[in-house]
Amino acid sequence: MELLNEELARAQMSVRLGEAQQQRRAYHVAHARRVSRKAEKAARQARLALARAI
Repeated sequence: MELLNEELARAQMSVRLGEAQQQRRAYHVAHARRVSRKAEKAARQARLALARAI
């Protein structure tokens, strides 16, 4: 019975670890999207400023 409990605890920890890794990945993807949008906005503003200066 004790062996079964240990296996169950290991399986639960493994699931939690997998969930934590997925959340970390999702955070990084969301962060990359925000940075990308910010860079695109800056590039758009720079193009507009250049067009106005010409």
